[in-house]
Amino acid sequence: MNPLLNFGQQTYIMGIINVTPDSFSGDGLAASQNPVAAALKQAEGFVQSGAHILDIGGESTRPGAEPVTAEQELERVLPVVKALVKSDFPALISVDTYRASTAQAALEAGADWINDVWGLQADRALADVCSQAGVPVVLMHNRSKASQAVLGRYVGVEYENLLEDVKRELLASVEIARASGIEDRNIILDPGIGFGKTVEQNLELLNRLD
Repeated sequence: MNPLLNFGQQTYIMGIINVTPDSFSGDGLAASQNPVAAALKQAEGFVQSGAHILDIGGESTRPGAEPVTAEQELERVLPVVKALVKSDFPALISVDTYRASTAQAALEAGADWINDVWGLQADRALADVCSQAGVPVVLMHNRSKASQAVLGRYVGVEYENLLEDVKRELLASVEIARASGIEDRNIILDPGIGFGKTVEQNLELLNRLD
């Protein structure tokens, strides 16, 4: 794990920089005249507000969002990563991607870790990329699909036992990571609040995170 982080000792804040035209939060920067400059300005504000991590995403995960190609994602993300590395903000750079090719380029440009909303399930080669780079990877639980987007929200899917199902499916992602040689200290788990879960299920997860 990066020496800047000491989990269990404090809470760390992540600032989300959406280099997209259609983010869920409505702050996507891809439509701005200068997305890189806009991203740097947003990053500066996040750091001044106490963010320890800057998470860069080039593909919207909002319900019903259209997928982008690997080339489109890289065109959005890579210039921002390079600019953030050059700016030398006192924050870790996380890249939100499930693609091995995007992760490889971002890590080579100086990103510190990868945040995969599909928990290594979408592109198994991503596990090898993270293992070879020796960087942390965030594995998120995710049962959501575009077809489950209703009125701008993800509808829940059926769980026999919410906590046990999420745990089991996250452990499947952990096993993919371990099989590629990713050390446990470099594995961060995310229960996927808001992804393929109802409001009630989200609240149950939040109340039982311990």
